[in-house]
Amino acid sequence: MATEVQNQSEQSAASLVSGIVSDFQDLVKQQLRLTRQEIQGDLRKSKEAASCLAVGAGLILIGAFAACLTLAHLLYWLVAPSGTDVSSLPLWACYAIVGILFLITGGSSILVAKKRMDAVGNPLHDTAQALKENLEWKTKASPS
Repeated sequence: MATEVQNQSEQSAASLVSGIVSDFQDLVKQQLRLTRQEIQGDLRKSKEAASCLAVGAGLILIGAFAACLTLAHLLYWLVAPSGTDVSSLPLWACYAIVGILFLITGGSSILVAKKRMDAVGNPLHDTAQALKENLEWKTKASPS
């Protein structure tokens, strides 16, 4: 009878250890799934921010080009004899208005891209936090 009790306690200890190992394996699988999802989310956010940054840089480039044309036309307007420009708004002012609009739009697009990049923030932050909690749980659960 004593050997039966000892065999049952060994079996229950073995099944307990087996359950702990199984739970730990499940925990590791869940941790890997969480890591993969977080990386995919960070990549998606980074792509959105990069595309917004590219659009902003392109708009600023167009605005800078318009500013160069503005300066050329302003120089022409300054040295031209009086009465040669018949329009109410000089051509350089038209270029300046368009260039400023492109510069403002491009600058705001770059600010949006910067905010999106900041939103990506610390990669794998959630995963690292969950891993830390899992390790704390593991050290508290296992007897010393």
